Amino acid sequence: MLDWPLLLKALILGIVEGLTEFLPVSSTGHLIIVGSLLDYTDEQSKVFKIVIQLAAILAVCWFYRKRIVQVTLGMWNREPERRFAINILIAFLPALVLGVFFHHAIKTYLFNPLTVAGALIVGGLIILYVERRPRKVRFESVDDITWREALKVGFAQTLAMFPGVSRAGATIMGGLVFGLSRRAATELSFFLAIPTMLAATVYDVYKARDLLVMDDLSVFAVGFAAAFVAAALTVKTLLRYVSNHSFEVFAWYRIGFGLLVLITAYTGLVEW
Repeated sequence: MLDWPLLLKALILGIVEGLTEFLPVSSTGHLIIVGSLLDYTDEQSKVFKIVIQLAAILAVCWFYRKRIVQVTLGMWNREPERRFAINILIAFLPALVLGVFFHHAIKTYLFNPLTVAGALIVGGLIILYVERRPRKVRFESVDDITWREALKVGFAQTLAMFPGVSRAGATIMGGLVFGLSRRAATELSFFLAIPTMLAATVYDVYKARDLLVMDDLSVFAVGFAAAFVAAALTVKTLLRYVSNHSFEVFAWYRIGFGLLVLITAYTGLVEW
């Protein structure tokens, strides 16, 4: 028999994952907070969050499927595709190395709503600072960046290991600081998400393999479908948005959401 309340939770969390994964607002932070509100924090929820993250990755792969095929086929004999692939690999390496050493400790001690709320606020203030400081665009396209900029953005991405910082936020803001245009920084964040999130997902699935059971298939399917659709729509909308807008609206959202969590915790309105 289907557990309709649980399926509703899966639908809500799938939409949350898809909407927030590629925005500079922290999908992990939102899943922790919303999951706590929905009282969905058991062992099943841990595997569920891995599954819906995979859906978001596949949504980006589908959106950029032509480019991915072009790079995959051309990187062996064409310089532009080879340089692009190498830059993505270089940008991915810092997160890979540091993730191996700190992944377990971070998930054990920092994955809670109050820690996330603090990171949301601090991250929002950093976005406001980056947006308001003078900057010069040196790279209009993601194809123009050198390995040095790729490495710098890769190190910026490692800040997102702290839940609530936002992987998208760290890479996009890092890209802006290091001279990328808004579109180039955003697209680099999307492409860099593929190996980074895929590696994290494979690792998490391996660690949680004993928790995978067929009885959870309907719950996972609902969350997966919701996350895929929401993520695909978000990627397309965000690229259109950044052409003429700053990221300040996301900064104010982060600050407001973080303060709301802290206020409700302080006043006892919500037991986080």
